[in-house]
Amino acid sequence: MGYQDALEKAWNSLQKIEKQNIHLKFLNDEYEVDFNNKKVFSVSCNIEAKDYYKILILHYLANEGKILDIEGDSWKSFKEMEGGQAYFSAFRNRAIEPILRKYGEKPLSMLERAKSFDAEKIETGSAGISIRVFPKVKVGIILWAKDEEFGPDCNVVFNSNADRILPTEDIAVLGGIVASAI
Repeated sequence: MGYQDALEKAWNSLQKIEKQNIHLKFLNDEYEVDFNNKKVFSVSCNIEAKDYYKILILHYLANEGKILDIEGDSWKSFKEMEGGQAYFSAFRNRAIEPILRKYGEKPLSMLERAKSFDAEKIETGSAGISIRVFPKVKVGIILWAKDEEFGPDCNVVFNSNADRILPTEDIAVLGGIVASAI
């Protein structure tokens, strides 16, 4: 299924939402969802969002009501999500390896970069951050510095209810977006 089919399905899943424009924060930007024209715009850049951003935003809007709020900082690994185990190697290449290449030798430098994302430091690993990517979805990045026994390592985790809002495929894409942005 190409982006056009996926976008059409995503718009159709929002039939029950009132047809007024919605503003939604996604990562470091605010997006306007225009139901009448079936468009999603970056407010800060005043340009239409990339198709895969639109799909994430529309899927989020269709399912955000499934949970009331993020419950504490309970995390879930990608492997724990439906189908995550089978797709983990691709997820690792898309989300974990880029972060590891960039910050593996200097985990604390990720904390400096994370300031531009309003990220919160989490006390785990050698360096850990939590980024609220949608109002009810957080991504956690945990880095471990190399030591005498092991090389550097990284994990990308999600708040425990994220997979009730977004399908596993969307979470994989989200992990890659965060990895390239951070």
